[in-house]
Amino acid sequence: MKNTTDLIHELFSLDGKCAVITGSGGGIGRALAVAFSQAGAVIGAHNRSAAPLAETLRQIDLLGGRAVGLNGDLTDPGVCRPLIQQAHAALGRIDILVNCAGMNRRKPLDEVTQDDFDTITAVNVRAAFFLSQAVHPIMRAQGGGKIVNIGSLTSSIGLGGISVYGLGKAGLGQLTKTMALEWAGDNIQANCLAPGFIDTPLNHKALWGDAKKSAWILERTAARRPGTTADLLGAALLLASPGSDFITGQTITVDGGFLAGGWWDA
Repeated sequence: MKNTTDLIHELFSLDGKCAVITGSGGGIGRALAVAFSQAGAVIGAHNRSAAPLAETLRQIDLLGGRAVGLNGDLTDPGVCRPLIQQAHAALGRIDILVNCAGMNRRKPLDEVTQDDFDTITAVNVRAAFFLSQAVHPIMRAQGGGKIVNIGSLTSSIGLGGISVYGLGKAGLGQLTKTMALEWAGDNIQANCLAPGFIDTPLNHKALWGDAKKSAWILERTAARRPGTTADLLGAALLLASPGSDFITGQTITVDGGFLAGGWWDA
């Protein structure tokens, strides 16, 4: 019988694994790329722009990890399959795909243009669909794999001003269930990690720099503080590791208790 230390290491280590993480140029994507590297994985770090990605690669290198950079604009439908092929050629295998790339344009429903709709859904939904489709035969041939789709609180609730973003993240949760069902026979587990209100460079000014919005969020968050990218790492590592071999088709929300409800005596 294995001792506890060996068992825990086997459950949560990413030693020998190769992970492709889209949107790795900053925020949540960069945090996941660095953490997965520290857990033992070789990283295929993707970003649309090369400059932010260079900083992610630098951080991984400083910590003794290995990573290759992958560039591609996911608003282009022709990018997904070549991106996976490039990653596979560079890494030799793909054990983990994290669909983290995302974008948003905050507008009332009446002001959303067709370009807004097409651009947001192209990155947040279509790219995740076709990247996963492209990686499926690779994982199947290897005997299995993990797909982690990065959702949002809006996978579960509606928020005004982000209608297209919300419908995409809700759709991503549903897509995760279908992936889990169709690819279970190939030993591929697909899950959705849904962050709550996380303080990142991209949303710091819009959310946490706005006194009204930040007060509204904190009043509804049981933990009474903003989330950080570090708060997501435990759940993300679980979903990417052997520890989640019997977890599939799930949306796991990391939100400090936002969805737990409210308490009028708080």
